[in-house]
Parts: sequence; structure tokens; C-alpha cells
Amino acid sequence: MEKAVSITVSGRVQQVGYRHYTRLAAQDYDIKGKIENKADGSVYIEAQGEEKNLQEFIDFCKKGPVWARVDNIDIQPIDVNEQYTTFES
Repeated sequence: MEKAVSITVSGRVQQVGYRHYTRLAAQDYDIKGKIENKADGSVYIEAQGEEKNLQEFIDFCKKGPVWARVDNIDIQPIDVNEQYTTFES
């Protein structure tokens, strides 16, 4: 059964490849959704997929690529969005 979450990640997560590597992780874990930089320096993600894959994706988001520094991550459940067919950035 698919689940969906919104994830807000703060720290050093812009200008360090965080979105790029998160998009690659989403492809690896068969996650659909979107990722975008926010004006406050955080990164916002909507992610949906099978529960096990989604948890592994969240685990990646908590760390990010080696150049990033995740200081805080806020994860909230959201409704599954049937419009997502890929992971968009």
C-alpha cells in the first residue's frame, strides 16, 4: 500500500547537491513526488511509495549526500497524490 509524506530538511542542504542525489535515491527506491529549494534555505519534499521503500528513502533524506549537513528534518503524513508519476525537481 502506498503512503505519502512531506519532508522539510534544514541545514546545509542547498548548493551541495542535496536535490540531485535525493532525486537519484528516489529513483532507486521507486519513490514518486517532488523536491524543491525554499527561500529560507531548506528543502521541501513530497514523497510517496510503498511503505518499506518510503522508509528507506526517508533514511537517505536524514543524511543526504556527503557534502550536505542535515540539522533538522520534519516529516508529516500527507494524502497520496495520484498525479505523481515520477520524482520531479
